[in-house]
Amino acid sequence: MIEPKETNLATIERAVEARSGALKKELGLFDLVLTQIVFVVGTVWVGWAAKLGNSQMVFWLLAIFTFYLPLAAVVIFINRLAPLEGGLYQWAKVAFNDFVAFMVAWNFWIFGILVMSGIGLIIKKNIAYAIGPRANWMHENKWMTTLICTLLMIGIIAASRRGLALGKWVQNFGGAFLILTFITLILLPFITAGRGSLANYHPFSTSLPKFSVYNINVCSKLAVGALSGFEYIAILAGECRAPARNISRSVIISAPIIALMFILGTGSVLAFVTPETVDLIGPIPQVLSRGFSSFGWVSTLVSLTIFGVAARQIALMSIYFAGNTRLPMVAGWDNLLPAWFARLHKRYRTPVNSILVVGIVTLAFSLVSLIRVSEQEAFQLQDNAAGVFYALIYLVLFAIPILAMKRFGSRAPWWLKVASASGFIVSVVYAFFTVFPIIDVSSRLLFAAKIIAVVVGANVIGVTIYVLDKRRR
Repeated sequence: MIEPKETNLATIERAVEARSGALKKELGLFDLVLTQIVFVVGTVWVGWAAKLGNSQMVFWLLAIFTFYLPLAAVVIFINRLAPLEGGLYQWAKVAFNDFVAFMVAWNFWIFGILVMSGIGLIIKKNIAYAIGPRANWMHENKWMTTLICTLLMIGIIAASRRGLALGKWVQNFGGAFLILTFITLILLPFITAGRGSLANYHPFSTSLPKFSVYNINVCSKLAVGALSGFEYIAILAGECRAPARNISRSVIISAPIIALMFILGTGSVLAFVTPETVDLIGPIPQVLSRGFSSFGWVSTLVSLTIFGVAARQIALMSIYFAGNTRLPMVAGWDNLLPAWFARLHKRYRTPVNSILVVGIVTLAFSLVSLIRVSEQEAFQLQDNAAGVFYALIYLVLFAIPILAMKRFGSRAPWWLKVASASGFIVSVVYAFFTVFPIIDVSSRLLFAAKIIAVVVGANVIGVTIYVLDKRRR
């Protein structure tokens, strides 16, 4: 049952703006567009889509119309009404209450930790593919994974203390390299076809798929896993210039670019790799290394492009890290966490204590997940568990236009309610299928049990923290 709202939108706006006024406004429209592309276009998803074979186009379109476009519409509509630092956390507080807002932020936080904990593994894979056959020993070497994760986290913590003045350049650099990498990936079939070495390239194949449980599983991952993230940038609204206008514009500009990158990129993967042999951790480096293997000196340039994929992963981690450190900060503003989390660096105005905590917890998750399982299974375990947390967040987001739009001083039009209902249903389907892996694992029952235990356990901890803090207050 929804508790009565204690404060209205105007009161929350004044309180948040008074706090966020001390933050530096570093992000403009250009920065936001590149950030959206870096954040949404995960390089692993063209591999997941390739598992669907030549019917991938149909599933991409299904995911776009049932989730991607509804998400963009909801984010644009709500952000224009409440462009506040904390994003969905603040929206949930306006629409429902402090408890729902805290649990949204808590699930958001755990989701970010799990995603970041797998990035070091992806970067190691990219480096191995870039070096070539000499680095085959790196692919399943957990000591190398440990070293890369540790060095990466030390660098991210140091850069995050400097704030978005530095972070936005990391993100922009990663975005530019990501676009360059996808252009190379998309053009690769045409280049190799000219040499007569490619016979299987059908990027716009619309062969009707079989709607099996497996295909629905992967399709739900393309929706909530791949075509998600527009709302994440809203967490940094207090550090954007003209956030009500520019965040909405960044969604409108980046949405069609992202859709084309995914569809054409998946077509290129299938041109060189069969669905059964796709490397789910590093599909793009796998394809580039195969496609250019006979090009002599050109393959050296491709190695640089693969390093560009690693640059994107670093940029992605920078975005996740920025958002994940701001969530404890805004919770500290509302006394839902100790004020220690909201303490800012005197010069850079960044939440230094929150940065340290997020860094230590992320590194711990990165290393613990590798214990007694293969790296492919560890990666999918992290990714699937993160997906459940994300789906729970989306259930709240899509519920706002349906149940609580009046609390924003507005009415949701019928088309927004329909879009929200579609996004809500897809999120439920996705959450259900996350317990089912799409690769062979040592034990499917144990795999599902681990995910359920992580999600339930984490939310029990979140509720406990909120209740204890409420008693203290």
